[in-house]
Amino acid sequence: MCACVVLVVGMVAAINLAVPMLAASTLRPSAPALVWIVDTYVIFFACLVIPGGAAGDRFGRKGVLLAGLLLFAAGALLSAVAPDVALLLAGRAVTGVGAAAVLPNTLAVLLHAVPAERTGVTIATWASMTGIGGVAGNVGGGAILSGGSWRWLFAAVVPLALVLALLTARIAPVSSRHDRRLDPLGTALFVAASVALLVGIVQGPEAGWGSAIVVTGFAGSAVLFAAWTFVELRTEHPLLDPRLFRIAGLRSACLGMTTVFFGMFALFYVNASFLQYAKGFGVLGTGLGIIPLTVPLIVGGRHAGHVARRIGLDATLALAFACVGGGLLGLSTSDTQTPYPVYAAWLVVTGIGVTLALPTLSGVIAGSLPPSQTGVGTGLQATTREFGSALGVAVIGTVLTARFTAELPPDLDARTVAQALTAAPGRAHEVVGAFVTGAGTGLRVIGVAVLVLGGLVVLQSLLSRRASISGQ
Repeated sequence: MCACVVLVVGMVAAINLAVPMLAASTLRPSAPALVWIVDTYVIFFACLVIPGGAAGDRFGRKGVLLAGLLLFAAGALLSAVAPDVALLLAGRAVTGVGAAAVLPNTLAVLLHAVPAERTGVTIATWASMTGIGGVAGNVGGGAILSGGSWRWLFAAVVPLALVLALLTARIAPVSSRHDRRLDPLGTALFVAASVALLVGIVQGPEAGWGSAIVVTGFAGSAVLFAAWTFVELRTEHPLLDPRLFRIAGLRSACLGMTTVFFGMFALFYVNASFLQYAKGFGVLGTGLGIIPLTVPLIVGGRHAGHVARRIGLDATLALAFACVGGGLLGLSTSDTQTPYPVYAAWLVVTGIGVTLALPTLSGVIAGSLPPSQTGVGTGLQATTREFGSALGVAVIGTVLTARFTAELPPDLDARTVAQALTAAPGRAHEVVGAFVTGAGTGLRVIGVAVLVLGGLVVLQSLLSRRASISGQ
């Protein structure tokens, strides 16, 4: 089950390493298209992971998990052979649907298989795998892409998914089902609202923030989210009951999880291009270059619960967000002259924050729902993770592109580094300098956002705890 988690989460991170290759490929994607190639998988993953958990509750977790692994393999194969951007996006979407069926049911299968006294350790281990998966995607993706083609990345995960399907069929136990209906209308509205929001964010720099497509995207998102809330409050078996967010702990933990992944995957998106363009790393070196982030996850992931018990939940979360946001701000100061050990030290600081946050927030979310909704609860965790990842990539991609194009000399008309280097190969210093400035600005925006949102999470947790004590 942990290997399944690493595979589907690792794909979120691995694609970032391929961005420079894709930008220079015969597909010739635009700057927004590059963001969509990264985010299409994440959007479908994020929006369908709760239905994936509900489907596992309803039809059997092992069966839905197996179907998800097969869909994941099929989508990766389509991406590997795609002759144009449209088919590549279709393959990414199918892979995302498969991942959405896989992730929530891995924890549901685990919780069914282990004794009750090991539930806490199981959740902590599973939560750590989602962080390690991001780093494994960078390292494994770098090793695969060193072969010279972005297509190898997608081709390589096909046999991995099929092997995991065989192992799951042989090893995973069959768990009981719950008579819980699905919610196709709520699912469709949630997907449409999320896509509309990201259309507005991604297309802003290209089309203009006042353009029809951007205004329509933001307005449509607001209307669709309102319609989704209306439908969910009135259906007998909602995809996600909005009334659950009356639980203050659940509400703050979901915001916290979204914030952590917002910061972490924004970093992954920029890190891949920064180490290749600004530091001259090869693609394998770039994948290995993120390893310092995972050291705290590997060494300290199982001990995060002890820290929370010793200093308290709120202090643990405050420390976690301070490390993530502070680490991103530290990384934003890096340029072509920054020694890699300094860069790596800031990665470690960020990794400490992620290590403290993931098990702590996962435990709060998992403990807020009854056992009959284990799949939905796990799906809610995954939705916050992947939605945060998609937003992080979209926001930092938007900020980076806007600042990069503003910093380029006026006679260079390009939206990506690859386009600029192709148009003016003798002016690499100017192009890379513009990219470094854009990357630094993007990381500062993300770092400040993490600190502000993290502060809100901790404040709400403190207020809800005080209200609970005074109520008693």
